[in-house]
Amino acid sequence: MARSRKVTVSTDAEGHTAGWAETDLAPVGAPDPTAAAFFDVDNTMMQGASIYWFARGLASRNYFTSADLARFAWQQLRFRLLAREHAGDMSLAKEAALAFVKGWRVDEVESLAEEIFDEMMAPRIWAGTHQLAQRHLAAGQRVWLVSAAPVELGRVIAARLGLTGAIGTVAEVCDGAYTGRLVGDLMHGPAKAEAVTQLAAVEGLDLSRCAAYSDSANDLPLLSAVGRAVAVNPDGTLLRQARQHRWEVRDFRTGRRAVRIAVPSTAAAGLVVGAVTAGLALQRRRRAG
Repeated sequence: MARSRKVTVSTDAEGHTAGWAETDLAPVGAPDPTAAAFFDVDNTMMQGASIYWFARGLASRNYFTSADLARFAWQQLRFRLLAREHAGDMSLAKEAALAFVKGWRVDEVESLAEEIFDEMMAPRIWAGTHQLAQRHLAAGQRVWLVSAAPVELGRVIAARLGLTGAIGTVAEVCDGAYTGRLVGDLMHGPAKAEAVTQLAAVEGLDLSRCAAYSDSANDLPLLSAVGRAVAVNPDGTLLRQARQHRWEVRDFRTGRRAVRIAVPSTAAAGLVVGAVTAGLALQRRRRAG
């Protein structure tokens, strides 16, 4: 696999922070430097949430127990059903995310992410969505993932899929290890649109020529920031908005998949991270004993 480049952290005038991580892969067509495509990850590019499958991979490696996994999966499903993504819930998610990677080496996390992608995530990539991304690459356009997941996980997924890079949540790093603090906020909701706008300014992109793909109404700011919005496997609210705005709709689910609520997704990812934290702490205590 081509090795990914370092994370670039950018903060705009409003204080919004974004992490950008490019791969060493390039578009396959003649370069079209002012156009790009931005893809949400959870339930758009992949069935379920990347951080959840990362947690499953950690559980299979005995970093924490299956009971821990079941508990935080239920927590996320409850949050999704109740649609409780208010400021207080996001604050809780952020606090949970703070402890997840504390003390871990960045290269260790990336190595685990590569293994777990191949094992847990690759079979859950929506072939239709991946094909849409490949069409942009064939047209010479760059393709970025935009996710609330840690940017290091995002860039591993991007590299494995042959994409340009990832925009994601930034964890503070000191001497090659995570401090347990976030730089800025979770890459969620309006933050995604702000990050894409920052990237466009730096890379010379014309947002009116760019496209964005998402399954969730939480990404309406992102979808509204570009010239072409596409609802992929949309939730009910996004489907209504897509019809109202006459946005393109792509649904790669069939039968029961189309009505099943995926576990888990986007903003509640911090809750998954919190559960992983508890599991890691338990495992470390066991090892210390």
